[in-house]
This record gives sequence, C-alpha cells and structure tokens, in this order.
Amino acid sequence: MAERFERHRQPWTHEEIEKLKLLAKKGMALKAISKAMTRSEESIKDRAKIDGIGIAKLR
Repeated sequence: MAERFERHRQPWTHEEIEKLKLLAKKGMALKAISKAMTRSEESIKDRAKIDGIGIAKLR
C-alpha cells in the first residue's frame, strides 16, 4: 500500500524550500527526500523544477 500524505496541497514554506535545497545538494534520492519531508515525490519534483534544483537520479 502506498504511503498517505496528510498534507495534501499545502503551500511550500521558505524553510521547506531551504531543506529541499540542502537535501538535494547532499545527493539524496527523490524517494529519500520525499520521506524526510513528508511530501509526495511528485510534489518535490515539481517544486525542484520551479526552483531549478537538481535531484540525484538513482543508479
């Protein structure tokens, strides 16, 4: 069963954006960032694209 995120459609805070940048810079995978931030992978992907943040690809 897929994980449920209770924060559906919540706006991003400045702190969350900074945390996303930090985790992405560390080279964390999308799934790990998603779990750490309790947001969906899709939401994180969309936000990263808006802010021009590169997310590491799994190899």
